[in-house]
Amino acid sequence: MHPPITDPAVIEGYLVDASNTRGHAEALFRPRSAEEVAELLFQAQQRAIPVTVSARRTSTTGASVPQGGWVLSMEKLDRVLAIDQAEGGVLLGTYQAQVERQGRLFPPDPTSRHECSLGAAIACNASGARNFRYGPTRPWVEEVEVVTPTGQILVATRDTPVPAGWPVPRWREPAVKTAAGFAPADNLLDLMVGQEGALGVITRARLRLTALPAGVLSLVAFFPDLERLLSMVERARQGAARPGRVAQAGALSPRAIEYFDQHALDMIRARVPDIPAQATGALFLEVEHQGEAPLEAWWDALSEQGALVDHTIVAEEETGRARLQAVRHAVPAGVNERVVHNGMPKVGTDFAVPDTALAEMMAAYAAVDMDKVCFGHIGDNHLHLNLLPTSPAELRRARAIYRDLALHAVSLGGTVSAEHGIGKLKRALLAEMVGPDTLAAFRALKAAVDPAWILDRGNVLAPPDQVGSG
Repeated sequence: MHPPITDPAVIEGYLVDASNTRGHAEALFRPRSAEEVAELLFQAQQRAIPVTVSARRTSTTGASVPQGGWVLSMEKLDRVLAIDQAEGGVLLGTYQAQVERQGRLFPPDPTSRHECSLGAAIACNASGARNFRYGPTRPWVEEVEVVTPTGQILVATRDTPVPAGWPVPRWREPAVKTAAGFAPADNLLDLMVGQEGALGVITRARLRLTALPAGVLSLVAFFPDLERLLSMVERARQGAARPGRVAQAGALSPRAIEYFDQHALDMIRARVPDIPAQATGALFLEVEHQGEAPLEAWWDALSEQGALVDHTIVAEEETGRARLQAVRHAVPAGVNERVVHNGMPKVGTDFAVPDTALAEMMAAYAAVDMDKVCFGHIGDNHLHLNLLPTSPAELRRARAIYRDLALHAVSLGGTVSAEHGIGKLKRALLAEMVGPDTLAAFRALKAAVDPAWILDRGNVLAPPDQVGSG
């Protein structure tokens, strides 16, 4: 094991992630192989020293923020080994670009794919806009090399049984897009996908690829009211290709259906001219094609569902693509500007609900009386409501509203985390969602795999000395 880095100035860069949560650590390690990771974890387990895995620190849940002990940085394990294999520390976007240059596609597309690592995307079962057609990361992983908290190096496929003595929780996950809790898996690979680093460090992966489409038609369609917008969402979903389901003949079959509310459109109007004044919401749509874009079919469907078709932005040539990029970037840029202006952090939801509950959940978001912006993956009934408090009192109220909305989503059959995971910040919500028996089963698995609770301590579950916190 290489000597640790103990310079506080160097360690400083590993103490904060995208959640703006701050931690502390005594030492930093940058291993270059699975064997070095194994040696580090073996030593830490023997000495009961907490180890926090740090990849690219894009987590919004505090997952990569250390609470003392050692930081294990994956930045040196960053090689692409073959078209379908890479080390855990490689940038996801870098890997995808290499794959696409060879005519193949690795579909998972989290917003941070150009900043996040492949191993972290697997550990969090990351998704993104293309989840509507392709699903999250899980089905696109064929094999992982993983180092357990006791320093064992395991290679897992779907033919690899869970090791004897690991009590896998048997619980019913909500039937929605979800990234909350340990999977009720019947094999080691599926258990390691989505475990948020609490059960092992992913050092290498072999991945499933698909054909790169010949072309992608992108559109932004505007609507005068929510009723017609939701009608178009249902029209776009009818017979579409989904995970485990082929498209029906004549289906529009988009790969992404994204939503912008009235407040998001106001942010867009500040940067992009000619957004129709009568629009109260918009959909961003992506459609794969094999050479001839199905524009006429989409135009007819948008007209039938009452869209403001004359204002539709179509990205088939450079001007359209530039305008489309401006629209998509305007919302996060506007939110960030508002956060800076307010001097308060945003409070953003990550809930998903069943198809039948989408309208009810959107009504709950609309009823929130606070400066807000709502956008996201409406095809999967997964929207991000960003609350924008302007004072400490409003921040406290925003957090209370967030909790109420989370419990409402759960009551509708949904999840408290659709794609960002639980990390350290959502443990109490996970406990509310799964109940005490399942939470106890999660804790039993963690204790069996990690006797000293060293690895990513605090992710998903509170450590033994903080059990009252979630």
